[in-house]
Amino acid sequence: MSRYTDKQIFDLAANRILILDGAMGTMIQQHKMEEEDYRGEQYKDWHCDIKGNNDLLVITQPDIIYDIHCQYLEAGADIIETNTFNATTISMADYDMQAISREINVAAARLARKACDEYTAKNPDKPRLVAGTIGPTSRTASISPDVNDPGKRNVTFDELVEAYSESCEALIEGGSDLILIETIFDTLNAKAAAFAVESVFEKLNLRLPVMISGTITDASGRTLSGQTAEAFYYSMRHIKPVSFGLNCALGPDLLRQYVEEISNVAECLVSAHPNAGLPNEFGEYDMEGPEMAEHIKEWAESGLVNIVGGCCGSTPEHIRDIANAVAGVTPREIVKLEPKMRLSGLEPFVH
Repeated sequence: MSRYTDKQIFDLAANRILILDGAMGTMIQQHKMEEEDYRGEQYKDWHCDIKGNNDLLVITQPDIIYDIHCQYLEAGADIIETNTFNATTISMADYDMQAISREINVAAARLARKACDEYTAKNPDKPRLVAGTIGPTSRTASISPDVNDPGKRNVTFDELVEAYSESCEALIEGGSDLILIETIFDTLNAKAAAFAVESVFEKLNLRLPVMISGTITDASGRTLSGQTAEAFYYSMRHIKPVSFGLNCALGPDLLRQYVEEISNVAECLVSAHPNAGLPNEFGEYDMEGPEMAEHIKEWAESGLVNIVGGCCGSTPEHIRDIANAVAGVTPREIVKLEPKMRLSGLEPFVH
């Protein structure tokens, strides 16, 4: 298969705002699957409970995942994320399934590839792209899991690199067009992911465009590891991502100021896929598509974004409303920063 280059992605995004898909977990929950559904025939005798292992469904319930991809494509999505948010060996260890991590990543990419190819064939003027998703894992490299022992760590940089490398290579094998490192709450995890991705590119003698998306965890305006949005960008700009942005944790109303902060400095496309508001007392998301689309339309008209979609709580209806809202709106112009020393600790340092 032919590979997309950064330039081709920039060209696609030059004339219109690209649409990313919405939540996978929200859609899976609607099927109300039980333990036996997650197990399927393949893992009916597995030795521990696996209900909740949504990534495994690309093997045990592929038709459901494929249908969800198709619903988002029908709603107008240009970019489909693989169902691999927790598919690294580190996260799969929660179900003692780290040995099948690679198989899950390959299968997930092939499912998304199949759906995207089908919709591209229907309308070749609107190519649909597969973003091979690499999530943050269930562990953090720079934060202690024990409040009484600040120096304790439950994962090393090298362990993260090994896990991310396996996922990245498998996602490429399955047919991904892009690699999306997303929902980053710990910059050291993200650096491990970026190092792994670059190493895999070198090993395979190819390069895919890379998308980076971090998470501002609350109204402090910082990632979980303490960085502001601008400082986080300076920490990761060295890998020359095709897009840089934010997702999860906050709804579009609260996320806007941090998207603007990224938009002012990012020398690449800016992406944003917020949650459908904040969860209510039942853990559900109440913001409907029209309200979410209204917020994101304002972002677009203010020249803040190039790629938009939805995270937790969003559905194909949300994505359809967002796609309609930004149709015809001129995409953000990529900034050209004057040459300066740009460093990052918890805050940015520009001199």
